[in-house]
Amino acid sequence: MEPTHSALIVTVPEAEPFVAAHRDRYDQAAAWGVPAHITVCYPFLPPDRIDGHVRTGLRQAAAGVPAFFCSLTAVSWFGERVVWLAPEPAGPFRALTAAVTARFPAARPYDGLYDEVVPHLTIGHDHDPADLKAAADDVAGHLPVPARITAMRLTVGTPVPGSSWSALEEFPLG
Repeated sequence: MEPTHSALIVTVPEAEPFVAAHRDRYDQAAAWGVPAHITVCYPFLPPDRIDGHVRTGLRQAAAGVPAFFCSLTAVSWFGERVVWLAPEPAGPFRALTAAVTARFPAARPYDGLYDEVVPHLTIGHDHDPADLKAAADDVAGHLPVPARITAMRLTVGTPVPGSSWSALEEFPLG
């Protein structure tokens, strides 16, 4: 299946041991092969518009934000539908999103649906709230999870069941 969407993410492999089983059950992105991550910008540009010029802009955007340490410190919720982990500090993730959207104004995180983009690592969504609460309680017992953030990843795929996403390129942070 030809990719129809792209995303910019920051992977957080340090979280995988604690969230992978829950993401496999409750986060469709895990089924697509997307690792534990914090989204920088989704959707980004259509894959057929990603060329050398775009990649250069992404490289520059990433280089403008220094590599950093963070910790996943708390379980939080968007209503009762989405359970997620909060990174501290959140500022560098916001800086990455701002750097990308300054260079690519057509790429509006979450199609511009939210006034504020909240950096987060999704554990699960759109499942029975009791199941999500059990997952949240389990993950909370492993916090904080320290992580070193050194790169932003460009991924492409199609957001439908049975698809898979793949990494096109990693852009080192400054």
